[in-house]
Amino acid sequence: MNGANTVQDDSSLLIKQSLAAKLREEIMRGHLAPGQRIIEGHWARKFGVAQTSVREAINLLISEGFATKASGRSARVTSYSEADIAQIYELRGALEGLAANLTTQRQPDLEPLETALKEMRKATKGTDIRHLIEADLNFHLIMCELCGNRFLYAQIRTLLVPLFAFVAMRVVQSHQTAQAWESDLERHKRMIDLIREGDPLAAEFAVRGSMQQFAMRAYTIWQRKEI
Repeated sequence: MNGANTVQDDSSLLIKQSLAAKLREEIMRGHLAPGQRIIEGHWARKFGVAQTSVREAINLLISEGFATKASGRSARVTSYSEADIAQIYELRGALEGLAANLTTQRQPDLEPLETALKEMRKATKGTDIRHLIEADLNFHLIMCELCGNRFLYAQIRTLLVPLFAFVAMRVVQSHQTAQAWESDLERHKRMIDLIREGDPLAAEFAVRGSMQQFAMRAYTIWQRKEI
């Protein structure tokens, strides 16, 4: 009996993941626009599945940052205004700057951060911009995790996951290449170097400065009118 339940659970999970992947592609290709409602009934009919399966798939997208849902309302594709982006990067500068300061004081093993940077370098040589964005997100999450403050990490994860999902939507739809992001790699390397050198304030200042540069890139992405 338990075996049958396990098979059923595995099948349900695969259906949910498959539907989430299909919906994610609809978002990435711009067929579901930022801010647009994701109507469960419509997608259930389109994919020929139960509405509850679509609902579960949407919950996966919410956990990945591609959708949001207020209490009692339909889920919508994640969307930010220009003002939102500016405010997010202000907050990123404060939180990630503090994370760099704390990480420098702790001097943990930086190998996870080095590995994340290597993955970013590898991604810039390829053609999959999504891989680069995932690697970039991972770098910043690791840096904040290494600071040792679990509350800071929880806050930055809540902030970054939907932001990077939104950026992924925009850059895929505007046909940007991973190579265009290569100039950012040295800024990431500088963060690691300063943390290793052991000056908390210098590391914090550098991260805050880098956030200003990253905000400019985000604004450039936002300005692309063809998407």
